Amino acid sequence: MDIDYMQNFKIFTFDSIHFPDPKETNDYLHKNDFKSVWMIDPGIKAEKGFFVYDSGEKINAWVQTRNDSVFLGKVWPGDCVFPDFTQSKVSKWWGGLYENFMAKGVDGVWNDMNEPSVFNGPEVSMQKDLRNLAGVEHREWHNLYGLLFQRATASGLIRRNPDKNIRPFVLSRSFFAGSQRYGAIWTGDNAAEWSHLEAAAPMLLSLNVGALSFVGADVGGFFGDPDAELMTRWMQAGAYTPFFRGHAHHDSKRREPWMFGDETMIRLRKAAMARYALLPFWYTIFREASVSGMPVMRTMWMEYPRTEALFATDDQYLVGSDLLVKPVTGAGVTQSTVLFPTADAWYDVDTMERVAAEG
Repeated sequence: MDIDYMQNFKIFTFDSIHFPDPKETNDYLHKNDFKSVWMIDPGIKAEKGFFVYDSGEKINAWVQTRNDSVFLGKVWPGDCVFPDFTQSKVSKWWGGLYENFMAKGVDGVWNDMNEPSVFNGPEVSMQKDLRNLAGVEHREWHNLYGLLFQRATASGLIRRNPDKNIRPFVLSRSFFAGSQRYGAIWTGDNAAEWSHLEAAAPMLLSLNVGALSFVGADVGGFFGDPDAELMTRWMQAGAYTPFFRGHAHHDSKRREPWMFGDETMIRLRKAAMARYALLPFWYTIFREASVSGMPVMRTMWMEYPRTEALFATDDQYLVGSDLLVKPVTGAGVTQSTVLFPTADAWYDVDTMERVAAEG
């Protein structure tokens, strides 16, 4: 069946105000019903007098070279040391650092660069022959580093939060089997290109098949500058993925919705409002995922395992078992073919009219 996708879309705006004190900034955000999420990378500036470095030095927290010296790698602050999260004492120390965060009103943490990323290392990461504090080579725990980093962060937020009933929000760029226990995942530094929008759904579906449900791709693309059409299509697609956010490189042009003109802003706002209108539904599906293990974002074959025509379909998907999504991922596209399994009746979410199924 062909569906016309030319619809008008809208978004919320926010005037940012700079405060010199982080607590003032967070207090202002909270008064305006916003949450504050701070980015924390594993590379710690190797500088005496920096309290994180000094406290880590006291417990011998850092990854070692093959010659038993502290490994130094270059990241954003310059020469950095890296916590050895394979050791429980280091993870506990790291979690303890978040007490100060709670006092400043931070609501969540974003763990970036945790593959781990090292600018002057092979493949932009650590050498495989580095050692943890138990003498095990990095090659044995490289793929676990992001998971262990996120786990230490989440555990610290739980311990330090005065309200034990609040679940921590911890976003991570690197992950492994089991990362779904500790927070959200995004697919890393994508580009503002139609091909990257097209690849987003298959990537996220693959992660969901692997039981990682709280996942998403940067709306608009991280590198580059999306035009109004690409930004609109990405916003519309992203609104129906488990993790939904915009994120861009510092060299990219500003891309707030109002930067594209009133017509596009209306379309982007409508996409965001559609997302918020479905929040009770999203919470219900996440609850179901936590109990049953069924992913939030589902391939068509998960719900229709007897329909062979759907086995290779990855350009449309289901949120839960009932909401069918078909993103538009090409320039100039105004109509799209959607496969509706004939085992069920399907209705347009805007008009509530029944649609005819074809396959």
